[in-house]
Amino acid sequence: MGVFEFLQLYWPRLLSGAWITVLVFFCSTVLSVALAICAGLSKLSRARLLRVVASCYIELFRGTSLLVQLYWIFFVLPLFGLTIGKFEAGVLAVGLNLGAYGAELVRGAIVAVPKGQWEAATALNMSPIQRMRRVIIPQALVISLPMWGNLLIELLKATALVSLISVTDIMFQAKQINGLTFLSAQSFGLALVIYYVMARFLLTPGMRFLERRLRSKLGRG
Repeated sequence: MGVFEFLQLYWPRLLSGAWITVLVFFCSTVLSVALAICAGLSKLSRARLLRVVASCYIELFRGTSLLVQLYWIFFVLPLFGLTIGKFEAGVLAVGLNLGAYGAELVRGAIVAVPKGQWEAATALNMSPIQRMRRVIIPQALVISLPMWGNLLIELLKATALVSLISVTDIMFQAKQINGLTFLSAQSFGLALVIYYVMARFLLTPGMRFLERRLRSKLGRG
């Protein structure tokens, strides 16, 4: 079967899988960014309890396999009475895992803001919240955006694992089509192309545009 004939027959299923992948990616991104900000700021907190909790979360989810975390959330938690749907379990696993990596980006970006900016904000008699919101966070965001771009690409690729718990994303559809047709090159080749298009022509330009906008607002263009 030729590629065009294959596309004509199975494009709707691949498109449906791509839409599910986008949903998983979007929901996981929201969760991971929220967790990264909370954990990153907590690691810089003066409160020992917050630092300990954030450190435990980061070390646990960075130090163990995303696949194992996914299986634990979907297969093991029901043994303790907590049953989570397959889509929600996939989002939770990917978001928790990448949020742990993002927390270190947030912490590192805040620490990387020049000391003079902290001193200037203090000299202007800003409260700690005002200092972070109006001076430190905007600059830390610009510093960390290129690294966030890389992390979000990793997050997009990590969403492929949710097919292992039967979430009907691109990889799930590709495996199903391959099982019906035994055309591995076409099935997984098209899945590869779809992931590449998402990362190279949607996600990467979007992050670069956001970076340029933020730099121009801060006068760093």
